[in-house]
Amino acid sequence: MTDTPLADDRLIVALDVPNALDGLNMAERLGDMVTFYKIGLGMLTGGGLALANELKQEHGKRIFLDMKLFDIGNTVEAAVRGLAQYDLDFLTVHGDPHVVRAAKEGAGGKDLKILAVTILTSLERTDLDAGLMLPGTVSELVIERAARAFAAGADGIIASPQEAAAIRALPEASGRLIVTPGVRPAGADLGDQKRVATPANAIADGADHIVVGRPVVRAADPRAAVAAILREMTSPQAIAPNRA
Repeated sequence: MTDTPLADDRLIVALDVPNALDGLNMAERLGDMVTFYKIGLGMLTGGGLALANELKQEHGKRIFLDMKLFDIGNTVEAAVRGLAQYDLDFLTVHGDPHVVRAAKEGAGGKDLKILAVTILTSLERTDLDAGLMLPGTVSELVIERAARAFAAGADGIIASPQEAAAIRALPEASGRLIVTPGVRPAGADLGDQKRVATPANAIADGADHIVVGRPVVRAADPRAAVAAILREMTSPQAIAPNRA
């Protein structure tokens, strides 16, 4: 029988469930196999902030609050200042420089890391055309948005694993975080994700953290699903060719 792998802080499990009670049940089911959770907009009206606080304060978990804030600077700054009181770890905002700068002001020196969203992993070039985005490949636009977000003070960025290597190569990326959603174990259903990679490939290409939701929380055996991901993250395929 294969030993259960140790928890790895690089894995963030997205609690893509309807409400806080379901989220708490899932976290208890996963137990000490998972140390880091993402709570997003889908659970905001279902007790998401209360769950974030309970998992952080009572269960010792790290928390990534995925709000993707976007508004005028004053509003973003005020919102982040309020959220920073919860002693959370990561918070997402849109990668526009004025939003990033305002979020950093709102964080006010707290340990809360501001992560800038580049382009959602569910979008392709045709989607960008429909939204009147600049011409260029998705990868080119992601890299440019990442560089500008770093220049504005972002602690890290959110991008698909397909762009992780190019972002990691940016001089501005030194010491910054790359967090990649759109990660799917081999053979998993892609759902609405379009720019995806396996856990091993994402880590090898420079991601500091990978985010996996539905392949875990919708699995018949979530603990087994996490165990498989953890094994892949420590496999030889997850070692970057240019890093020891």
